[in-house]
This record gives sequence, C-alpha cells and structure tokens, in this order.
Amino acid sequence: MTTQVESVDTKHEDMIHDAQLDYYGKKLATCSSDGKIKIFEEVSGVHKHLQDLTGHAGPVWQIAWAHPRFGNILASCSYDRKVFIWKEMQPNRWAKIYEYAGHSLSVNSVSWAPHEVGLCLVCGSSDGHISVITHRGDDKWTEIKFQGHNLGVTAVSWGPPYPPASLADTNASNSLVKQFVSGGCDNTVKIWVITDTDKEPGPPTVLSGHSDWVRDVAWAPNLGLPNRDTIASCSQDGSVIIWTNEGSGNWAQDKLDGKFSGVVWRVSWSVTGNILAVSGADNKVTLWKEYSDREWKCINTLEEKQS
Repeated sequence: MTTQVESVDTKHEDMIHDAQLDYYGKKLATCSSDGKIKIFEEVSGVHKHLQDLTGHAGPVWQIAWAHPRFGNILASCSYDRKVFIWKEMQPNRWAKIYEYAGHSLSVNSVSWAPHEVGLCLVCGSSDGHISVITHRGDDKWTEIKFQGHNLGVTAVSWGPPYPPASLADTNASNSLVKQFVSGGCDNTVKIWVITDTDKEPGPPTVLSGHSDWVRDVAWAPNLGLPNRDTIASCSQDGSVIIWTNEGSGNWAQDKLDGKFSGVVWRVSWSVTGNILAVSGADNKVTLWKEYSDREWKCINTLEEKQS
C-alpha cells in the first residue's frame, strides 16, 4: 500500500475541487469553492505559496496547465459560467489574459489540447454545450460552441495529436488529429473530431455503457506508439470503463473489477499512459495497470493518512 508523501496546507476557506501540477512538476495550482485559485512552487521539498488568483464569482471546479512552450498559462472554470485564462507575466506575477462568458450555466471542465495542435482549450458546461477556444496570435482568441450532451456536460479531455502507431510506422501519415472526448448527464461518452477549430465538429462517436451520469473522462497518451487508442470513464453508478480502439473504428469496453463504494469522481492517466489512477467517494485512490490484453489489475491503493 502506498502512503502519503506530503500534505500541503493550502489555506483555502472551503472545499478543494482540483489540484494540478505543471509540466515540470514544480508549480502546483489548486481551486476551491471559496472562488480562489492558489499557486504554489516546490522549493527544497516544500510547496511555497506564491499568489492567489481571484475573480471568479463562485466555486472554481477545475484548472488546467497549458504546455510550457506557450509560457506559464493556466485555465480555470467556475459555477459563475465563466472560463478564465491566466498567465504569469513576470515571475510570481499572474494576470487574467482572457475571459470567456459564452455559457449560460456552470462550466464544469476544461482541457488544453496537445501543444502540437496549438494553444487550444475545450470546455464543457451544464448548459449541455461544449466550447473550443483557440489562440490566433496577436492576443486574439476565437470561440466555437455546439451542443454536446443533453442535460449537461460534466467532463472533457483532449486526445493524442497523432494516430496510434504513427511514429512506429514509416509509411503512416503524421498529420495532426484534433480530437477530444466528453462525458455527460445523459450517461454517455462522446468522441469528437475537429477538422477546423473555427467550425463545429461533425457527429460524434457515442459510447454507451454507464447507467448514470458520467463524472470524468480521460484519454490516455499514446506517444504515437501503441497500435490503439484508450479512454477511461467513470460514473455516478460506481463503475469505471476502459474503452479501446485498435484502429477498426469500433470501441471495445472493459469494466474495472473494483469494488468502488459509491460514485467514482475522477480518472487520470500517467504521463506514459500505462497506469490509471481512480478516485471515488471512498476517499481512496487506486492505481490500475493492464497486464495482458485488456486485463486490468489494481496494483496499489493510496488512503488518506490518519492523524
């Protein structure tokens, strides 16, 4: 069993909804129902508080770091129906550089595209719509918005920029693929492909397997090497499904054989895409790995350290 390594006293005044490390693992961002985003930096093994980012008028549900090639940029979404994009203009001096207010209900999830695609953010909202925000240079941003899920969008996750096995196949086309996955209150997972970030995508591929709201989705990195795509989804129904597509266009589903107590809130892949972390209402984080073809086993459990 894995034990807790470090505890960070964020001094948030309400429940923390998300915590994300940057690309290098040196900066930590947290967000809370107190409406604040806090930035920390790891110094000599301790996370030092740098700055509070304020401006949201409600709980902040999720945050996401952009790739460092664009600078230190952070996106946030909130119950106040807005998406903010923040940038570190000078060391430890952050400013809001863009605000999107195109949704009519809470914005629940944000995800940056791989850097190969550009500075591009997808957002999912309780109004049932998905928006894609793209930086065009000269500090100009464009947005598109389209219907995603009936009753609301709960989660979004951008997919790898290259087709599976494209880096290992010298004859394969290395053209970029702009694709992301979403989960919603209609109990479905949907896969979207964008050919032009100025135009709405075509009809999505719909994956059905959950019997209640989908709470999170995560598309595994493939680095262009494995000959398949893999997506994880978790649900209010207490299940986690691994979806795999080996190039046929058909997505196979496998449910993790875990006795999750109640709702499963979040799923997250390792950088290499071979280990999945799952967290739920039981206050445990379990780590899963595929040992043989589509056979997933729990390899570790992290429980909150008791004081």
